[in-house]
Parts: sequence; structure tokens; C-alpha cells
Amino acid sequence: MVDRLSKFLRPGFLRRCVATLGLATAASCTTAAPPAAIAVASVAPRPALWQVSDKDTTVYLFGTIHLLPRDSQWRTPALDDAIARSQALMLETIIDDKNPVELAGAMASLGFRNDLPPLAQRVDPGKRTLLETAIAKTGIPRAAFDRMETWAAAFSLIGLQFRSIGLEGGEGVEAVLRSSFQSAGKSVGQLETNREQLGFFDSLPESAQRALLEGAVETPGNMREHFQGMLSAWLRGDIDAIAKTFNEDLSASPELMDALIRRRNANWSKWIEGRMGQPGTVMVAVGAGHLAGAGSVQDYLRKTGMKVRRVQ
Repeated sequence: MVDRLSKFLRPGFLRRCVATLGLATAASCTTAAPPAAIAVASVAPRPALWQVSDKDTTVYLFGTIHLLPRDSQWRTPALDDAIARSQALMLETIIDDKNPVELAGAMASLGFRNDLPPLAQRVDPGKRTLLETAIAKTGIPRAAFDRMETWAAAFSLIGLQFRSIGLEGGEGVEAVLRSSFQSAGKSVGQLETNREQLGFFDSLPESAQRALLEGAVETPGNMREHFQGMLSAWLRGDIDAIAKTFNEDLSASPELMDALIRRRNANWSKWIEGRMGQPGTVMVAVGAGHLAGAGSVQDYLRKTGMKVRRVQ
């Protein structure tokens, strides 16, 4: 019987997860990009920034986008001030591009099996030509794809779509923030391991994984327009628009909403609650989708009695 998840996962769902749901491991699948095809907004940026504080502790919450066009302008005086005040940075996970042993190991252990049907049998027959065309562009040996879990194959192919419209992981918010903090001699930590992040998709039912794969091999088409809208909402700090996108995607599946958003938000909120017991200032930067809408990190914090104030 077809799992009901596959009925509502729209083709762009994986792209939105990679961009704004704190799934930075998927963003690492992208490769060097051509000149940016996404128009960089000319309006003054104001991406949303929050502050949780008491008498001796401050935690800044900043929602991120993992992939951006080259030369994107998103830093502001308020954000730069928060960065300068923060003694440490916490990301959802750390991708070490120079030594990706952890990510490669997690992908190898979770993303490959020898008892899988050929990948071509895991998509609709009408999309097999698109699949083979996409695989040929990756440079990865064709036989390797037949050993990939369906979600892993989707991640390996989604980078082609991002590259086609000029998006780069190296231009993403996490990469820039991490460089800023490390250059200043400040510590950078992670809320989840690479393995934990990949595990969220590894646990999806196969029918849902196949829906993701079919979305990953679709021709870009209106992807540029969709991403431009999401980028514009993020740059102007429109959390209602960001929340609306994910509510539409996930409202039909409480299970997926719980796995990808609520459980992770609850875990991160507990970390922040514990950190408030130590003096000092830290910035927590996670996918913007986690800081928007019902069940956001801020909602969890407010339920514990903490005061969350938006500062940008």
C-alpha cells in the first residue's frame, strides 16, 4: 500500500528542507556553481534575529539559509553587533569541507546497501530518462547509485538543481558565520552530528524517499522563481511567509512534522535552556524554518517561561 506521505511531498520539498530546515548535510552535496542565476535582492536586508536573555546570559537566535547566490548581502549592523558580542557560535551541525570524514562515514553507513532494487526501478517509468540524465551529470559511477538508499540518491542529485541556478554552499550563512567566529578565535559547536541529521531522512518510509527522489530529478523549471520567493522572504525577515511554506508541506503528516521540526526544536530548546544557566553570550544559528510558525524554537522557550525578544 502506498504510504500517505508520498501523496503530499511536493517536488520542491527536499529543496526547501536543504535551504531552510537546518539540513546542512544535504547542502554539502552541491559543487562549484556557475555565475549566479538568482537575482540578489537590492532592498536593505533584515533577516530575523531574536534574543533570549537574563541578568548574565544572552542567547541570540538567527535563522539561516544554507545555500545562497554569490555576493549575497544579508549582514546588518544589528546582526554584526550580535556576532561581535557573542563569545561562541552553535550551528545545527558542522560540515568540515577540508576533512569531511564524519560526513562521508555517516553517508557510507546510512546511505548504502547491497540488497536494494536498481535505482531506475524506484522512480516512475516516465521519469527514468530524467534520472539517468541527472546521474550522468554528477560524475559519480553509475553503479554506485544502485547501492544508494533512495534518500541518499536524492541528496546526491539535488545539488545539480542548486548548481543550475547559481546557489553555493560556501556562500551560505553557516559557512560565513563559522569563518567569522573562527577568524576571531571564538569557538564553534554543533547541536546535531552529521549522522543524526542524515538519520532523519534515513528513517523516512520508502514511499516518501521515492517522492523526494522524483523531486530531485525534475528539471529546474520554476525552481528559480520558488527559491527567489523564499530568499526574498528570508531577507526581509518575513517569518509568516516562511512558516506558510512549511505548513503547506507538512500539515498532512504529523509524523514528518514531528521528525523534522518539533522533536529537533524541542531538543535545541533544551540545550538553550541549559545554556542560560551559564554566564556569557552565544549565537545559535539554525535553519530559518525552525524559527517560524507554531512549534518554533521560540515557542518552546516561551513555554518554559523565558522571554524571547525579536531584535531584527
